Order: sequence, then C-alpha cells, then structure tokens
Amino acid sequence: MTIYTGRGDQGQTDLRTMDRVAKDSRRIEAYGTVDEVNALVGVVRPTGYDDIDEHLREVQNHLHIVQADFANPQPDEDDPQIDEGHVDEIEAVIDEADGELDPLESFILPSGSEPGAKLHHARAVCRRAERRAVSLAAEEAGVNETAIVYLNRLSDALFTLARLVNKREGVREESPHY
Repeated sequence: MTIYTGRGDQGQTDLRTMDRVAKDSRRIEAYGTVDEVNALVGVVRPTGYDDIDEHLREVQNHLHIVQADFANPQPDEDDPQIDEGHVDEIEAVIDEADGELDPLESFILPSGSEPGAKLHHARAVCRRAERRAVSLAAEEAGVNETAIVYLNRLSDALFTLARLVNKREGVREESPHY
C-alpha cells in the first residue's frame, strides 16, 4: 500500500463514514489542529523525566482518540470516543503535578527550559484545537462534548506540566509586566 492515493488532490478528504468533505471544513480543522497538538507533544518527548514522559505518551494516545472521534460524525458504540474516564485521567495528572508545584500567584510568561517552552507551545495549540472543536459543535449536531472538555482540561495539564518541568530544571517563572 502506498501512502499517497491522489484522492485529496481536489481539496476533499474522507471522513470515517467515507463521506467526502472539503479539507477546510470545520470538522477537518478541528481534528487537524488536534493532530498538531499531538505532534507537538511528540516533539517534547522525552523530557528527561520518566513520569512526565509516561503522562505525555498517554496524552498522545488520547489525542489520537479525539481525532478519531472528530473524524466520525456518526459513531457506533464500538467506535473510539473520549469519555469521562479520559477527563478524569487528565485531572489526576494535573493534581499530581500541582502537588509538587508552588501555588500560582500571577500570570506567567510561556517560556523556560526547552521541554518547558515546548509544553507551553503545545498548550497554546491545544487551546486553538479547543476553539476549533467549539466551532465544529456550534455548526454540527452530535459532536462529542466530552472531547471538548478533554481539550480544555488538557491545555491546563500541559500548562501545569510545563511549570513542573521548569521547576525541576531550576528555571524561575517570569511574570509579565503591565
């Protein structure tokens, strides 16, 4: 099997249902932006911290499910979907990381060590993925709202993990000046 098919040469692509849609449709924008988040999480691994790397590996698997979820406008019971258990897992990651961090007292600049800055970048793109998913849900019925909640929570987790990596790397957080 070859990676190229030529089926997308006219600006259309297949959904999971084999329906053809424009490559710039809201659905494709939503799961394409999730793909960007997944790739950015892949760029940051390995961070040098086994516990964080394991969390990020799970996040990448979850993001693959989000992509499959958004690519399927008519999921069956057996199709991959994000559920409350995935949200709970991300919340547990946040809680675990928060236990090692000082309380956040102000906004911070998205910077720091190399893995910390990359996690901040992934967080910013995750927020964009969430916005794309919200737009999709406003346009089409049946979008898994839990997947949108997951993206919201994931951006918080990526922020928290960026802070944790930076703390472990001995990088001081910087607040913006107004």
